[in-house]
Amino acid sequence: MSRLFTAFRQRFLRSITFVILLTLIGSLILPGATWAASSGLGVDNGHLSSCPASNNCVVSQNADSKHAIDPIPYHVDRNAARETLLKVLSVVPRTEVIEQTNNYIHALSKSRIFKFVDDVEFYFPPDESVIHLRSASRVGDSDLGVNRRRVEQIRLALRDLNI
Repeated sequence: MSRLFTAFRQRFLRSITFVILLTLIGSLILPGATWAASSGLGVDNGHLSSCPASNNCVVSQNADSKHAIDPIPYHVDRNAARETLLKVLSVVPRTEVIEQTNNYIHALSKSRIFKFVDDVEFYFPPDESVIHLRSASRVGDSDLGVNRRRVEQIRLALRDLNI
């Protein structure tokens, strides 16, 4: 009986520790309300939306140094670059393209464990051979660099495919 009680107590303490850890992590990642609903995704006057003040967004247009990232240049036909990008996005884990036009792609990317949603946008301006991009978390203050790393991995994949 004593062994059974000890095993139960240890399991219970591990469960409590896990819940406390999840609560602490959640409070660091989710300190405020979502901003995505009011963020105005898409292209407006040839520009993607700017990033909020939080550290969970990168954008290649009109950004401060904290949020800036280079656009992705291409040297092939714009439609070929767009189709190649769509193929790359189809193999990015937990990512789904939800909107696409001739000059814009919007995808959602979910985190593995907590299923947090990030908006990933790509804009093909008519007068430049670059893909402007924006990747932003919908919630929290920090993404621990996930959005920047995701976009850089997409950039490397496109470079390897010689666009």
